[in-house]
Amino acid sequence: MVIRTAEEKDMPELLDIYNYEVEHGLATFDLNPKTMEERLVWFREHNVGNHPLIVAEEDGKAVGYASLSSYRPKEAYAATVELSVYIDRDYRRRGIAGELSDAILEIAKERDDIHTVISVITGGNEASIRLHERLGFIHCGTIREVGVKFGKMLDIENYQMLV
Repeated sequence: MVIRTAEEKDMPELLDIYNYEVEHGLATFDLNPKTMEERLVWFREHNVGNHPLIVAEEDGKAVGYASLSSYRPKEAYAATVELSVYIDRDYRRRGIAGELSDAILEIAKERDDIHTVISVITGGNEASIRLHERLGFIHCGTIREVGVKFGKMLDIENYQMLV
C-alpha cells in the first residue's frame, strides 16, 4: 500500500467510496449521493492551505482517503480542522484507516497553521471510536439525537486532538 497526496484522477474511486457510505452507512449524515461535480468542488478545497487530502493506493487504485477540512467558516476557527477517513468497503479491516489517520495527523503536527483536529463520529461507531482513542483523541461530548438517517435518530460523538 502507498499513501500519497490525492490527485484528480482518484476522484472516481473517492466518489464511489463516499457515495457507498451515503447510501449504506452512518459515517456521513449526507442522505443523497454526491455528483462528480459536487465532489470536485470538495476536492479543490483540499491540498490548499491546511486542508490536506491523502489516499491509500492498492492494486493501482485509491482504496481509502483521509482529509482535514474546514471545521467552521468563521475566521477564528482557521487553525481547527475536521478529520474524515473513508475506506472502500472491500478493503476494510486491514488497518488502512489507522495508517491513513497516522499519516494525516503527522502532516497536521508538522504545520504551524493547525492547532486542533476535531472528529465527529456517529454514535455507536465503535470501530471509529476505538481508532480515535488509540490515536490519542479525547472525547469532548455527545450531542444526542442530532441527525436522522435510515429512519433512526442518531447521536454524534465529538473527539479532539491538540497537535
